[in-house]
Amino acid sequence: MNKRVQEASGMKRGPMLTALLIGAFVAFLNENLLTNAFPGLMREFNVAAATIQWLSTSYMLVIGVLVPVTALLQQWFTTRQMFMSAMALFLAGTCLCAVSPGFGILLMGRVVQACGTGLLIPLMMNTILALYPPERRGAAMGLMGLVIMVAPVIGPALSGLVIDTLHWRWLFYMVIPVALFSIIYAFMYIKNVTEQTKPRVDILSIVMSTVGFGCITYGFSQTILWVEPLGYGSIAIGSLFLLLLVWRQLTIKEPLIDLSVFRHPTFSLVAVLVVVLMMVLFATTTLLPIYMQDVRQLTAFATGLLLMPGCILNAMMMPVTGKLFDKFGPRFVIVPGLLLIAISLWQFAGIDSDTAQGSILFNHVLLFLGISFVVMPAQTTGLNQLPRHLVPHGTAIYNTLQQIAGGIGIALFVGTMSSGANRYLHHSLDPTAMHEKTQSMVAGLQTVFWIEFILAILVLVLGWFIKKLPVHNENDSLQAQIES
Repeated sequence: MNKRVQEASGMKRGPMLTALLIGAFVAFLNENLLTNAFPGLMREFNVAAATIQWLSTSYMLVIGVLVPVTALLQQWFTTRQMFMSAMALFLAGTCLCAVSPGFGILLMGRVVQACGTGLLIPLMMNTILALYPPERRGAAMGLMGLVIMVAPVIGPALSGLVIDTLHWRWLFYMVIPVALFSIIYAFMYIKNVTEQTKPRVDILSIVMSTVGFGCITYGFSQTILWVEPLGYGSIAIGSLFLLLLVWRQLTIKEPLIDLSVFRHPTFSLVAVLVVVLMMVLFATTTLLPIYMQDVRQLTAFATGLLLMPGCILNAMMMPVTGKLFDKFGPRFVIVPGLLLIAISLWQFAGIDSDTAQGSILFNHVLLFLGISFVVMPAQTTGLNQLPRHLVPHGTAIYNTLQQIAGGIGIALFVGTMSSGANRYLHHSLDPTAMHEKTQSMVAGLQTVFWIEFILAILVLVLGWFIKKLPVHNENDSLQAQIES
């Protein structure tokens, strides 16, 4: 790493960082751009919520599968090759989505987009670490973190404005020129800063990881409140492949992911907390637009504006919670954050067709305020306990868990909502009446939020066991990198 930093010292870091940030912005904006269009897409393609959610679930699943693979690919291909390939895949997927004649092609385009994003995320982080010496990495990572947080802030409102005034295809049309500019700019300024050691490629591990995570995510989407046999079988097959993956990583000389990170209790505890919170967060941000547009009859733009304050506050609080973490330790920020999340979900569990917009806004702000107190401080605590050589593996595992948990959360809880709605209609005297259909959706949402509230209470208990431990000497600069 020191050698690469010295080689990179003569490069024009500013243009390279700009190229990375443009790619990050367009990729993360796209991840949050389509959720607000779900209600309209359900009507246009005549599909249910349990089907439309795959436009988000598949995106996160592909990213989650690719993150650990990307660590291997970066040792085989140059920085330029990786970045250009990632943006080319993203552009191809965007074009496919823009012209898709039906749901199947749209889903295929999202998968291709996700392949590009999955290659891009760890590449950007590792390139910044190679470009900058330790004393300057914090500022660079801070810029990256700011870009990543800005995208979800403007995404819902921007997509709402586009959907209300144009057509959902413009969500992809407007991304195409930005992606093209990113490719041209990167062609001029991106240089090679990573080493190609070309380690052994364990194809079997990659296959096990892909099949395992894929089957489990699909299984949860089919296992709606545990009544679909197909879901059981898929989860069982996925679990078997993941067990085989774990066994293989522990027995081969060059594992795809070094699972010895789980020997550190704090790292493992945070991993559980991250999985639960990402399931809750991604599911909630997917279901709220459906509620606001289909139950409350708000426009897509109004929905985006209603969700914006929570995202803005989340972005603003990130550096604040980082400083509080530095001064008082993890428990001081994590436990209050988990308490705020639990209160928010408890309030959402009482949602109905007449809930005031101000109440929705307040609870959404409360949820994202709690998230800002928990996610990054918790991950910082977990990674700080790892020796330097395990940090890349720990980062890859956390990133993978976030994406996979988000995909499973969306699939599971959207399915739970659909199941709750169907149960309500089954006992309704007039299941075809519009009022009853609206109330059935509310009933399904209440079921989801009660389950999420129970999960929030469980992780609140776990939060009490996360405490500040001595940081490895090798990781002196890690805290600033992660918090930023």
